[in-house]
Amino acid sequence: MSATPLALSEQEQRGNIIRLTAAQALAGANSVVVYATGAIIGHMLAPDKSLATLPVSIFVVGMAACILPSGAIARRHGRRAAFLAGTGAGVLAGLLAALAVVLGSFWLFCLATFFGGAYAAVVLSFRFAAADGVSPGMRARALSFVMGGGVVAGVIGPQLVTYTMYLWPAHLFAATFVAQAAVAALSAFVLIGVRLPMPTADEIAGGRPLATIARQPLFVTAVISGAVSYLLMNFLMTAAPLAMQMCGHSQESANLGLQWHVIAMYAPSFFTGRLITRFGAGRVVMAGLLLTGASAAVGLTGLDVAHFWLTLVLLGIGWNFGFVGASALVLECHRPEEKTRVQSLNDFVVFATMAVGSFASGGLLAAYDWDTVLWVSFLPLIVAVATLLMSASVAGSASKDARSS
Repeated sequence: MSATPLALSEQEQRGNIIRLTAAQALAGANSVVVYATGAIIGHMLAPDKSLATLPVSIFVVGMAACILPSGAIARRHGRRAAFLAGTGAGVLAGLLAALAVVLGSFWLFCLATFFGGAYAAVVLSFRFAAADGVSPGMRARALSFVMGGGVVAGVIGPQLVTYTMYLWPAHLFAATFVAQAAVAALSAFVLIGVRLPMPTADEIAGGRPLATIARQPLFVTAVISGAVSYLLMNFLMTAAPLAMQMCGHSQESANLGLQWHVIAMYAPSFFTGRLITRFGAGRVVMAGLLLTGASAAVGLTGLDVAHFWLTLVLLGIGWNFGFVGASALVLECHRPEEKTRVQSLNDFVVFATMAVGSFASGGLLAAYDWDTVLWVSFLPLIVAVATLLMSASVAGSASKDARSS
């Protein structure tokens, strides 16, 4: 693929990366708050307890449903316009969720988490925006560094829950969502200063048909790897807080487990880009998938707090290697003018798949138990590993043929 033209100065590149990293840190609190409280509030408000994890699943549906529209806004009006629309959805999500808790409305809470998912969909594009106007050799590092902003989110989100959930004693978690709306508004001010190239006429036109791009073996591998990495992370993280509560563990223990999980998701980002540069994205993705398998295996060994925490930490690291590595593969699949369409298509497939897993995890936990959720997670993992191995084998054969010809 042709290189992205260097449309930004080094100072603008650094400024963008700093602002996008800060916005990633602030915006990440949105997702953490929903994951930490969604199933608990759902259990309190749902007319049927089997619907307890539905708000978290609706959050994922919101992500999948809004990825393509946010990509269309970015393609026609620039990424910053999409960023600001997303933060607006984040503020609305927090205010609606607080109102839902006060009114005791389960379905209003589900609507709030949908808008929270819309916000998260836009936040996903921060990683690709960091690569805009950056030389090809530095794109993986720029992408990875912005993802590292999630480390701060891993601290802000759980602490936001812990320190605000009892501020309004009559309505547990209502104050938490008011605080989340304020944090989303703050991220909008950070994003106003981002300077990115405006869409060109070629980018608005869109380049090759998406069907042509999607048939590339490398793109198929990237999508499956990213989808399974995110699917399993969400599949297990959605059920974990409620499973901990069902096992008699405190909400504070669940919050702390999620805090370390989110830190584990994003802390490796400060060196994942270097690992990709040195070893290749495919090997990093494989390491991530194996770590995800190890996390499920640890969960099957016991139900103590330590087992849940170690499962969540390994799951976070596995997600980072798998998802960041898969995102780096996507950057190799498109021309500059095709970037927003291809990146949006990738994320749409990833999160549509993830939504299915999110719905399934709640149903499995309600109908069976935590161990069943863990055992089922090995099925998509096997598919992803097999796809990655086949892709590596095909690439190796093609390289061998090229050398012999």
